[in-house]
Amino acid sequence: MSVYDRGGPRGGPPDDDDSEDFGEMLRQTRDRARRLQRFIVLGLAIAVVIWIGSGVYIVGPAEQGVVLQFGRHVTTTSPGVNYHLPWPVQNVVIVDVANVRRAEIGQRTVTVQGGQETRRILEEALMLTADENIVEVGMLVQYRVKDAAAFVFNVNDPEDVLHTTTEVALRSAVGKMPIDGVITERRAEVQENTRTYLQELMDEYNAGILITDVRLQVADAPDQVRDAFHEVVRAREDRERKVNEAEAYREDVVPRARGEAKRILEQAQAYREERVRSARGESERFLSILEEYRRAPEVTRERMYIEAIELAMADVEKVLITQNNSGVLPFLPIRSLDSGSGSQSSNTSQ
Repeated sequence: MSVYDRGGPRGGPPDDDDSEDFGEMLRQTRDRARRLQRFIVLGLAIAVVIWIGSGVYIVGPAEQGVVLQFGRHVTTTSPGVNYHLPWPVQNVVIVDVANVRRAEIGQRTVTVQGGQETRRILEEALMLTADENIVEVGMLVQYRVKDAAAFVFNVNDPEDVLHTTTEVALRSAVGKMPIDGVITERRAEVQENTRTYLQELMDEYNAGILITDVRLQVADAPDQVRDAFHEVVRAREDRERKVNEAEAYREDVVPRARGEAKRILEQAQAYREERVRSARGESERFLSILEEYRRAPEVTRERMYIEAIELAMADVEKVLITQNNSGVLPFLPIRSLDSGSGSQSSNTSQ
């Protein structure tokens, strides 16, 4: 149907009303088209702004941003506000590089109602020692990311790789020691050997992981022989205790015996020196008396007699008698004179 078919006679020209209606419709259509065009342009502009603004991202204080361009690593950004080209040109992977993470071997800590509990994983925990015994070992590994790009790109699922590698390193360390060393006296050596070997493997894989600590949580015999093994361990501990007690007793007795022997020797030497010096003194005194006797025999003899009498009668009660013609025996009460000042005064007054 043509525009001339609307309104007027068939085959004739259109009337004025129809022309005005058609023009109005045309203007409305053009207005709607312009509004739609402006709306589309505005929407596209908003979308472009949002797309450009989507490249802004924030890296936390303990994180690093790994920027990828079409899936390839181009740079690593530091903490703060950063920008990358919007997707799909570039995207970013945020990696926590400061917090310490943990991995468990031979056991798992799970959260249950009321707290946490540790469950054993015997497939990982049972290991063979150097003396062909089976030991159950549980280990806790603490680590952190030292290279975010290597952690993201160089290995597939780095935490699973760490778990597997830790089990390999632990089995290697345990397999070089007897069961007694793993369970009792060489636990620290097992930890250090495991940590060293594990870090070497991580560096060889270039996994971007730094091992900070390795701790043995469990190191014991299997359940089937645990009681018997503990009896053996207790017997060995008793033997060590007895040996230590004997050594302590020896360390106490031997020094005292040596000190006593040294004291006796020193006393004997002192006694010998005393006797020798005394004998020498007596000999010299005798020689000096002999020399005096040779010079004046009578005087020396009388002096020696007096000295001998004084020495012999030092503790003897003595009575002094004087020559008297009266027939009365006068004597001097020397014993009473020695008894005290009061008695002496009384006897004197009498």
